[in-house]
Amino acid sequence: MFRRERSGAFGVTAAIAASAVIVAATGIAVTASRAIAYSRPVSTRPHRAAYSTLRLQQLLARLGYLPVSWRSGAFTWHSGYPRALNGFWHPGQPNLITTGAIMAFESQHGMRPHGKASPAVWKVLLRAAGQRQMNTAGYTYAIASKMTPETLTIWHNGREVLRSYANTGIPVAPTANGTFPVYLRYYFQVMRGANPDGSRYADPVYYVSYFHRGEAVHYFSRGGYGWPQSLGCIELPWSAAAKAWPYLSYGSLVTVKPA
Repeated sequence: MFRRERSGAFGVTAAIAASAVIVAATGIAVTASRAIAYSRPVSTRPHRAAYSTLRLQQLLARLGYLPVSWRSGAFTWHSGYPRALNGFWHPGQPNLITTGAIMAFESQHGMRPHGKASPAVWKVLLRAAGQRQMNTAGYTYAIASKMTPETLTIWHNGREVLRSYANTGIPVAPTANGTFPVYLRYYFQVMRGANPDGSRYADPVYYVSYFHRGEAVHYFSRGGYGWPQSLGCIELPWSAAAKAWPYLSYGSLVTVKPA
């Protein structure tokens, strides 16, 4: 019997709004070393530059929330991540990597992870930067591939830490393609919902990381893994789910690739 995994009480959408705090245009040049340099100041008005998206990214990079470093006026990519991640990065502009980093920062500082650079986030971020309160979870990126056999691969701090067979959604309830940040996590949860035939289910699951609406990476017992079997979620064997869960912290980006 197929089961639909939903969070039930939460209606968080896949496209979490990015920060709308851009206040200055920036000239950008990409060097051969993949460092990104800035040809002129972001702003001559300190109160505007201090709250620009570029300044936000600089601070998040210095505290370890991004897959890039900021030194001597340039961003430099950390090695070891797949090239797919690079395409989401746009310095000085809102983007998925920055949204996920804000969510990770909010989570680690006792704030609900919305992914928006609100005045409250800026206040805490500036204090954290002044006190050098570094990211304690590291940086994680995951790709779920629908190519048979289906897999989930996770990179953490620039190295591959997990590759496992996985199950995505069946044709009547496919797992959404795209890239989304983890917004809700449970060690254990009873998932409730309706099967395609209209019957109801209440399934106990472990190691749950929601990344898109009611879709999550989690453990679910199956006779095998590697092909579509779920009703939207990414199912893993027990050992793989237990290893994946600590890495899939708030704000971690999960890409679902079509076959």
